[in-house]
Amino acid sequence: MIDVLIIGSGIAGLTAAINASQNNSKVLVLSKTFPTHSQSVQAQGGINAVIYEENDNINNHIEDTYKASCNLANKKNIKRMCENAKDAILWLDKIGVPFNRTNDNKIAQRKFGGTSKIRTCYSSDYTGLKVLHTLYDKAIDLNIKIESEHLLLNLIIKEQLCIGVTALDINTGIVKEYYSKTVLLATGGYAGIYSKHTTNSYSNTGDGIVVAFNAGVELSNMEFIQFHPTTLENSNILISESARGEGGLLLDKDENRFIDELKPRDEVARAIYERILNNEKVYLDLRHFGLNKIKELIPQERKLALQYSNIKVENELLPITPAAHYSMGGIKTDIDGKTNIKNLYACGECAQSFIHGANRLGGNSLLEIVTFGKIVGLIASNNSKEITTIEYISNQLSLDKEFVSNLYKNQNEMNFYSKKEEISALLFEKLGLFRNESDMSILLEELKEIESNIPNMGIGDKSKIYNKNLVEFIEFINIVKVSILTALCAKERLESRGSHYRLDYPIKNDSYEKTSLIRKVGDKIEIEFEEII
Repeated sequence: MIDVLIIGSGIAGLTAAINASQNNSKVLVLSKTFPTHSQSVQAQGGINAVIYEENDNINNHIEDTYKASCNLANKKNIKRMCENAKDAILWLDKIGVPFNRTNDNKIAQRKFGGTSKIRTCYSSDYTGLKVLHTLYDKAIDLNIKIESEHLLLNLIIKEQLCIGVTALDINTGIVKEYYSKTVLLATGGYAGIYSKHTTNSYSNTGDGIVVAFNAGVELSNMEFIQFHPTTLENSNILISESARGEGGLLLDKDENRFIDELKPRDEVARAIYERILNNEKVYLDLRHFGLNKIKELIPQERKLALQYSNIKVENELLPITPAAHYSMGGIKTDIDGKTNIKNLYACGECAQSFIHGANRLGGNSLLEIVTFGKIVGLIASNNSKEITTIEYISNQLSLDKEFVSNLYKNQNEMNFYSKKEEISALLFEKLGLFRNESDMSILLEELKEIESNIPNMGIGDKSKIYNKNLVEFIEFINIVKVSILTALCAKERLESRGSHYRLDYPIKNDSYEKTSLIRKVGDKIEIEFEEII
């Protein structure tokens, strides 16, 4: 019998799996992609931690995080993360993450935006990739079972108790069920719904968020999506904050600086986009670094700029633009990663764990997924030891077999790929860096029209074996749903706060110093705002 079933093999999922396994639990990891293809590899710049107390302290880290959240975080939760940060770094260092070092062999740190001190540990500008690969090696060493290329379809819920999941085996086309004492969702965020205007991978489609919502799990703060200030013009490939942390400059069309490059990301991104809306180019200037420094500290950024923009950053200005990068909202959890469904946990970017609020502090994403991956993995493991039996009675498998079978029968009168591109453009235009009531109302009308036409969309590939057309259609259905949920929450928040900036309500309103909550009740969707406890 599985003790802890983990959905997702990014940094959060693998960290949870390793810690649950070392706590003598039988663990199974299901993943839509291969672990090394996870979105976690896109986290380039670094991971925050106070590791040298003579220069910094945990209270500074707590206050920086809370300030960035625009008062929408829980200081108790932040405190737990920050207090565990040093142990997280030392644990990663111990298992082999190749952090950059100072001349006296200390773990090197750099400055990130919104922070009062230098506290971001890094591995050049490949930090997420190095952490993920190290965790994957550790999971293999522990013989943790990972079943890749399995698309989550539904949670199996019995009397408000989660007892497993159903998933599509992409390789065979077979719908399977997996029962477990506890289930942990680590499926990543939903910024990928902005598919043509995002730093996220194509596979980041909010599946876990939608599956949880459909099962009655409460979601929170869905309106808050962070737009990264610096991505490559035309391709939206991420240029890490490490470039600005090391001293990169933002220049306008006249090659003048126009903002402090290390202000919070929401402020920097809006300042850039205002100029782009005025048909002006904005540039990242790294020319003063010199080639040797670039190759040492940000080699990936140089490679990306050359490969995708044909620009040598040691000699030329790099045109940049903001793009959707990170989702602060998601599955509502408590400080232990518990959801409102018993034995169902969530951690990582899919979870709204009251850490990031309205605007995530750069360098805190990797910290959150490692610290809470460890914490929640152990809590789920310990909880599983108290569960002796599971009642394996559910009709979810038969329902999902029928669901997939019916998708093959759809008439395919409308091309869902073109609709996906349409959604991307609509979201960026009407639910992007600047928002208003009129635009969001139009967006919701368009999204609901697309949703109503899903029965008229289908797949051309009718094969069972490795049918990516089928997978992408299911992902599209999830994109539509999570886009609607995000727009509904954004429309209800009548203020500007952090990444949520409304032209019709341009100031912060104290009466909205609350988290949004959205849930499914029968066939209806309910939205309310809750005090932060």
